[in-house]
Amino acid sequence: MKNWTSFDTRWTLSLFGTAVGAGILFLPIRAGTGGFFPVVVMTILIFPMVWLSHRALSRFVLASSNSQSDITQAAEEHWGRGVSVVITLLYFFAIYPICLAYGVGITNTFGSFFINQLNLTSLFDPATKALYPSVRAILAIILVSAMMIVMLFKEEIITKVCNILVYPLCVVLFIFSLYLIPHWKIEAINFVPNFKDFLVVIWLTLPVLVFSFNHSPAISTFSKSLRREYGDNAPKKSNQILFNTALMLLVFVMFFVFSCILALDSSDFAAAREANIPILSYFANKFDNPLIAYGAPLVAFLAIVTSFFGHYFGAAEGLNGIIRKALKSYGVENPNIKAINRFTTIFMFVTIILVAYINPSILGFIEDLGGPIIAAILFIMPLIGLYTVSNMKKWRNLWLDIFLLVTGILTIISVIYKFF
Repeated sequence: MKNWTSFDTRWTLSLFGTAVGAGILFLPIRAGTGGFFPVVVMTILIFPMVWLSHRALSRFVLASSNSQSDITQAAEEHWGRGVSVVITLLYFFAIYPICLAYGVGITNTFGSFFINQLNLTSLFDPATKALYPSVRAILAIILVSAMMIVMLFKEEIITKVCNILVYPLCVVLFIFSLYLIPHWKIEAINFVPNFKDFLVVIWLTLPVLVFSFNHSPAISTFSKSLRREYGDNAPKKSNQILFNTALMLLVFVMFFVFSCILALDSSDFAAAREANIPILSYFANKFDNPLIAYGAPLVAFLAIVTSFFGHYFGAAEGLNGIIRKALKSYGVENPNIKAINRFTTIFMFVTIILVAYINPSILGFIEDLGGPIIAAILFIMPLIGLYTVSNMKKWRNLWLDIFLLVTGILTIISVIYKFF
């Protein structure tokens, strides 16, 4: 097998860019509620969770006899068409709620900017500091329409622009993490929650951690590319590249999280969650610094928009696939693709605007839907493959498999705890 090459570097950066998005702007809000020490434990847990789960998913794809199979096609080969339909549904319900959440996020980012930075008193209620309902409705329509108009461009062009934007955003977020160092409050280290609260905050943060580090949307393309480049050595290269990607993400994301939690109090995170805004918008409102006040919302806006585009394409493709399969099951052999695409676009447009107006919790979407469903696909599905697919048996490792199973199940069932 070849040593590290420029091909490997490109894929490491690409996977890193896929993971870094708006999710990390909400992670400190959830993780910071328990203080410093639970985040230390999260940091220890998340690296093996991210590396091993993405490696297992890549192996699931590489175990297919067809070198061009994606995840759903590999699932169909391993377990039959019925299971592949279920996985397609899971993918859609993992991604679609996040599109809705980003619609809310972009509306709230602009709303917070108008209220706190521009002080446009005619747009909001001074008593509640909330946009008037009619203003919120108009703002949601304008912002979502603007993002949907961008979709008229070719997917390849949009994807390239988003990829170009990701790395400057990473640099800005890293600089912001450094900027916060003088604002760190060392007394934050002195706070230690009781044992029950300590465990609960780690458990309930798992879905947001999984979501923030997730780069599974690129794993199919990544695995196919490795197979073309390295042939039978693809699984070894996959392990190497995914290890380095997870390490880069660990340093970048958790440094940002630590910097945020050391600069704010637990009451600040509760206030940010209540306001339903990204952590950067909260800093913009808190710090008396014009650069942060105007620059932080801009960075939050770009992070949400670039993440939205990536998730939108996945959700739209998933819904199109579900409709096509449903029509074929009813005997429609040649469904009207243009009509399906039109319906999907209208459905996404209307529902994103409606949810942006209603303003449900963004973290709620991630904690209750996005994170747990991603964990089912990323942790549980490949594990089932390890013990049911003959081509995957060689990769079994009992203790690592138990670790993935336990952390995956804990991530999925965290939503149940919230109801009790």
